[in-house]
Amino acid sequence: MFAVLAGFPTVAQTASSPFATEAAARYWMQPDVVYGTANNTQLKLDIWYPNASKTPTPTLVYIHGGGWIFGIKEASVLEFIPFLEKGWRVVNVEYRMASNSLAPAAVEDTRCALRWVFQNAKQWNFDTSKIVLTGHSAGGHLSLITGMLPDKTPFDNNCYGDEKMPVAAIINWYGISDVNDIIQGPNLKNYAVMWMGSQPNATEVARSVSPLTYVRPGLPPVLSIHGDKDSVVPYSHSVRLHEALDKANVKNQLFTIKGGDHGGFPQADYVRSYAEIWKFLKDNKIAD
Repeated sequence: MFAVLAGFPTVAQTASSPFATEAAARYWMQPDVVYGTANNTQLKLDIWYPNASKTPTPTLVYIHGGGWIFGIKEASVLEFIPFLEKGWRVVNVEYRMASNSLAPAAVEDTRCALRWVFQNAKQWNFDTSKIVLTGHSAGGHLSLITGMLPDKTPFDNNCYGDEKMPVAAIINWYGISDVNDIIQGPNLKNYAVMWMGSQPNATEVARSVSPLTYVRPGLPPVLSIHGDKDSVVPYSHSVRLHEALDKANVKNQLFTIKGGDHGGFPQADYVRSYAEIWKFLKDNKIAD
């Protein structure tokens, strides 16, 4: 037994990073704040914030993935730690899964969560000039559609309000940009079919929740990160979005992970991705 253990560092020998040892003192988390109710379901979010900061800070709205059919907000905490370490506030959002409510319910929910952020910015010190949406996979899609929808579409009717909700940027991790492409044809994906269910107007609904439908001048800057060997969300979705945004003269960037599948990238690729994120945010005057 000793020979086996001798090859591994003991707890005493392993140094923890300052962030790991100080996180509990530096950050607070307010769990399960109800931001709305739909289909007899309370919709909740968690707020993470620096304990010492008493003034408005840039705020990340994080939306988890799971193909709109599974996933919980609590499983995504490690995804936004880099933003906490930079001193940002983070709003971690849950939304209705397909087993509760079919499309477009998830879009209605994330729009309501964004409205909640703007309506409660003063209480929680969210800097509304520096709200950034992000998420992975289906969360990437929801970040895109939430930030790209024009004001006062029917998707806002569950939490109607008059305030504008301009986001500063969107960081899209391998999200879906064309839902119709994955509910039929060669790129069909079971999770997308399950999100649409048996709705007779599925094609119309899919188009209405596709970010590509809403590409136009004046959108917030978009950074897409996508592996070119993605087996879950076709890489072409980010390519087509990038091309459409370019045509509309919207600031955007496509950062390709060579040989990358659906997340789970090697550490070096994550390091490079976050270097691009901070550069992107700095170039757009959102981060220092």
